[in-house]
Amino acid sequence: MGKYENLKGKPAARFKSAVGINKETFEEMTEVLREGYKRRHSKHNGRRRKLSIEDMLLATLEYLREYRTYESIGASYGLSKQNIHKTIKWVEDELITSGLFSLPGKRKLMKPDTEYEVIIVDTTETPIERPKKGQKEYYSGKKNGTR
Repeated sequence: MGKYENLKGKPAARFKSAVGINKETFEEMTEVLREGYKRRHSKHNGRRRKLSIEDMLLATLEYLREYRTYESIGASYGLSKQNIHKTIKWVEDELITSGLFSLPGKRKLMKPDTEYEVIIVDTTETPIERPKKGQKEYYSGKKNGTR
């Protein structure tokens, strides 16, 4: 049983909270991925996939939303990090080439439209003054560098 099977019966608000997108959008994305998968695998039967289309999409959304490592996502789905990387890359490419869904480009993400407030903290070392009188109270008994 995949992760999608656990989320499928949830109310719309809880589904969106868990996944990050509406159920309707999720269904549209799965339809695009099903068509892409049929196109890609129409000529050969090959091995059966370990993840359903829905779980592939969930893994991709986890990666985009939480910025988890491929190793971590792969462990939660029972796949290697190389397999999960190929899956996520394929899902992203299919969604972008469909034209219905898009991610902002690098340049848009790097635009300085947000102002940042910078706080600088001076952490230079300052010498501590030791007491001249009554120094015996503070002496640890250790000598400097010699034994």
